[in-house]
Amino acid sequence: MKPFLAILFSSFFLLPSSFAAPQRPNIVFIIADDLGWADVAFHGGNAPTPHLDRLAREGLELAQHYVAPVCSPTRTGLMTGRYWSRFGVTSPQNERALPWDTVTLPRALKSAGYDTCLTGKWHLGSLPEQGPNHFGFDHSYGSLAGGVTPYSLRYKQGPYSHTWHRNEKLIEEQGHVTDLITAEAVRWIESRGNRPFFLYVPFTAVHLPIREPDEWLARVPANITGDVPRHYAACIMHLDDAVGKILAALDKKGVRENTIVVFTSDNGGSTAENNDRKYPDDNCPNGRLTGNNLPLRGKKGDLYEGGVRVPTIASWPGKLKHGMFNGVAHICDWMPTFCALAGYQPSHDLKWDGQNLWPQLTGAESARPRAIYGAAPGFRARMVRDGDWKLIVKQDSAELFDLARDPNETTDLSAKEPGKVAALRAKLAELSRADKDALAEPRVSKSR
Repeated sequence: MKPFLAILFSSFFLLPSSFAAPQRPNIVFIIADDLGWADVAFHGGNAPTPHLDRLAREGLELAQHYVAPVCSPTRTGLMTGRYWSRFGVTSPQNERALPWDTVTLPRALKSAGYDTCLTGKWHLGSLPEQGPNHFGFDHSYGSLAGGVTPYSLRYKQGPYSHTWHRNEKLIEEQGHVTDLITAEAVRWIESRGNRPFFLYVPFTAVHLPIREPDEWLARVPANITGDVPRHYAACIMHLDDAVGKILAALDKKGVRENTIVVFTSDNGGSTAENNDRKYPDDNCPNGRLTGNNLPLRGKKGDLYEGGVRVPTIASWPGKLKHGMFNGVAHICDWMPTFCALAGYQPSHDLKWDGQNLWPQLTGAESARPRAIYGAAPGFRARMVRDGDWKLIVKQDSAELFDLARDPNETTDLSAKEPGKVAALRAKLAELSRADKDALAEPRVSKSR
């Protein structure tokens, strides 16, 4: 039996008897933009997030869920089940990220009978002819490029500034970006028939530049002071409310019991200047963002835990028990996991770096040690985590951390553990040999 078929086979025969013959679930994947580890109330954040708190309380929190340190790479990992570096994608980019014939997550699910929709930020090719509909989405709406101004819906000044679209046709819309993304998601849920569906909702919140409506600013706790801090808190609260509206739409449609919902962030929180002048002016407040990754070290762009470990929840009533999953999970795991649940069987080896997490999430298998790899923007740094040991290499320097004893990476052990450094350098070299290998694979013609 080929390895990938063995994985799919074991995925179903190791599940509890109550899940032996599941109806294929609907899948809703919600991803925030630049949301830090401690930006959510269930991690001690100062802005109330009641809907996310409830989702975490009633669902399964993934305590060690890893992503890329910036946005386009994380989205590449989600869409392909492979490390972003295989595609040469390490930074936010407007150029097309994926070869035309890539078997993406929506393409795989669509071939298995799913309806597919993206409402939000794409950022894997910022021209209309490189948009989501060309990579497996039946319906798409939002920003073809990256984060946008909150009301004028413009990306950075330049050729990609006019980016708001519906099904790859550029349009003008009125309203706040979070409300528009949410309303499209709700409408699409309401329009569903009997076919299973995959809804991908990549919000632009809390990516700069932010400016929140007065109604949300009025709800910010009084102890949060300062212009940007209050707008940032309001942005988080607005995002939380949007998640609540999507969950309510699933309930109203009567499909929540057969829908797996995942919430995560694309990277750690940012402390960059909010009113970035690369964007057209949208009357956004001046000052630094207050992204909070504590107690984790680092921020967006870093390979430290604060840049790559993000708040993550999976929820499927009656199928996933509430609690905490303490095993290592990765953004690349969701494609193999969802494909297994959907009954999708690849026709060839898709070279997934991720693994089907479902047996571990349900408790049918114990969480097991694994190695994960990541590259920072421009390949200026690389990391490997193998078990509880993590190595970060920047050119000729290296830092070593024992995450079991030092999860906040306060003590570099590289000088004390040369043998462990050597072993992890060898593992890093092995994994990094696959960098850009997807670009050399045989290609077929452009397709939708």
